[in-house]
Amino acid sequence: MSSSMIGKRGFHYLQKLKAANISTSLIENGQNRVIDASLTLIRERAKLKGELVRALGGATAATSLLGVPLGHNSSFLQGPAFAPPRIREAIWCGSTNATTEEGKELNDPRVLTDVGDVPVQEIRDCGVDDDRLMDVISESVKLVMGEHPLRPLVLGGDHSISFPVVRAVSEKLGGPVDILHLDAHPDIYDAFEGNKYSHASSFARIMEGGYARRLLQVGIRSISSEGREQGKKYGVEQFEMRNFSRDRHILENLKLGEGVKGVYISVDVDCLDPAFAPGVSHIEPGGLSFRDVLNILHNLQADVVAADVVEFNPQRDTVDGMTAMVAAKLVRELTAKISK
Repeated sequence: MSSSMIGKRGFHYLQKLKAANISTSLIENGQNRVIDASLTLIRERAKLKGELVRALGGATAATSLLGVPLGHNSSFLQGPAFAPPRIREAIWCGSTNATTEEGKELNDPRVLTDVGDVPVQEIRDCGVDDDRLMDVISESVKLVMGEHPLRPLVLGGDHSISFPVVRAVSEKLGGPVDILHLDAHPDIYDAFEGNKYSHASSFARIMEGGYARRLLQVGIRSISSEGREQGKKYGVEQFEMRNFSRDRHILENLKLGEGVKGVYISVDVDCLDPAFAPGVSHIEPGGLSFRDVLNILHNLQADVVAADVVEFNPQRDTVDGMTAMVAAKLVRELTAKISK
């Protein structure tokens, strides 16, 4: 089934039910049961993984993967909905070992666990709207964070997922975070094409909600006048690729999070030059090299409380799964940054 069909399926189904004079309460009760069951599965998996990590002992922060296979808020292609299983497959691919560059062992549950996916398409298939879906994503993130010492590393999905994830992190920790956002685009339109939850508007929702103190955007090379105006409105620090040689020293020596609840890292795979990651929806030449990104992440001084990797599009990953391996290595190195 195509991603566009998946995106429309639930609402067509709901319209048919309403046309058949099915009561609203019957539909809503069914939606509530599906959402409750979805959250129960995340809760119980997080509880099990948290108990395991605590029983092993010695971890103050342990990364836990949470997939959010959502693609319908993309303005172009919806393939990122299919990314989480492809990223997981690449993380554990036999072509490489389970050790990160700085020596963390991913086979150790105190370093990395997995609580599965938010069943986005199944929830939408019941006719649940995006307001409520975003709440389900936020609640799922909070369930992971409720099991100390688990910290969520979210696998997208398109970039619209960053809003409910950051909102949950900020609300759970009781205050704003600093955000390091690597992307070709600032994703700060007020409501791109009329959609307040567009993947091009996620950081407008984050900033207007007060969930971030500082927002640093790195890798920017496709930005409109509205993107710059919105950046000024919210005090965003935008580092454009045309100035990267000048800014490199700053970006490879960042210190974030002092005076707030921690640091959130959001990596849109299209921050990378398409030579390194062709499997994205929005191919934008002139980007960061993979080593540029790793230098920024490895040298960052911060308590990283959560992160996401988004916008990998498996439907465009035509070169032997290369971009899946790139996304997986981003996840591996972010895991090493979070876990301690």
